[in-house]
Amino acid sequence: MSRYRPNPPPLRMGVSPSCVVLPVGAWQTVADFLELRFPAVSRAQWVQRMDAGEVIDSEGTPVEAAAAFTPGRRLYYYRTVEQETPIPFEAEVLHQDAHLLVVDKPHFLPVIPSGKYVQETVLVRLKHRLKLPDLSPIHRIDRDTAGLVLFSVNPSSRNAYQSLFRHRQVDKTYECIAPWNPALPWPLQRESRIAPAEHFMQQTEVSGAPNALTHIAPLEVHGKLARYTLKPVSGQRHQLRVHMAALGLPIVNDGIYPTLTPEGADYTKPLQLLARAIAFTDPVSGEPRQFSSQRSLLNLADIQQT
Repeated sequence: MSRYRPNPPPLRMGVSPSCVVLPVGAWQTVADFLELRFPAVSRAQWVQRMDAGEVIDSEGTPVEAAAAFTPGRRLYYYRTVEQETPIPFEAEVLHQDAHLLVVDKPHFLPVIPSGKYVQETVLVRLKHRLKLPDLSPIHRIDRDTAGLVLFSVNPSSRNAYQSLFRHRQVDKTYECIAPWNPALPWPLQRESRIAPAEHFMQQTEVSGAPNALTHIAPLEVHGKLARYTLKPVSGQRHQLRVHMAALGLPIVNDGIYPTLTPEGADYTKPLQLLARAIAFTDPVSGEPRQFSSQRSLLNLADIQQT
């Protein structure tokens, strides 16, 4: 008979506990392993967490820093960020049922915890606010991008929704504002191979079999700028930003493409990229689904005047 293991610890302020299973190794104590496994967290911070009872095992027993290292032991801990800066924008819930949650994300707010963001993310805020411990993103958009994001509410149907994206059965429409070039053959499609660049923040086009395809068409032209509709067929990281920059049409207020600039939250200059609409056949009900963002990009005339 297999050994009984209780459920993982509950959410804490919307944050699910992280889990690590101790591997085979020659570490003397648990603290020795954690210090090496997670170099971004100092040994002193791990000791402080364990002294406060914030690292527990699968039986719910607090783990001491000096505890002997035991391969196979399962540890749970809560990810934290010191002095996390509040982001003064909220995601709006557009739809919620037993399986699916659709939200309208603002610019600047990350979808999931990463780097210096934990509490200040759509996922953690919604888990805490809506009391949905199993909430999980079905897909993601950049922190800088505003618009629609879909979340799975029920783990039993999660794979069905995720498979829609894996098999390209979702019709996604974005809008952006970027320079206008009347010489290009509009409408057009950009097809290329996108891969990581030298800097971890960037992607780039490289030679090889294409893995990214975007249909691009102008919606409105005003002077040197235009509003475009973008329809990505694939879902490579930063695909729309890379494709627009490669065309010589970098999206307005893009701090990554074509030139990487120092990270900083200038709330007066949001990236002019919006996940406008999404449509698909619901894999659970079989009904057609269509959602549209209530957010909008800047007025072209206003940008021309700045």
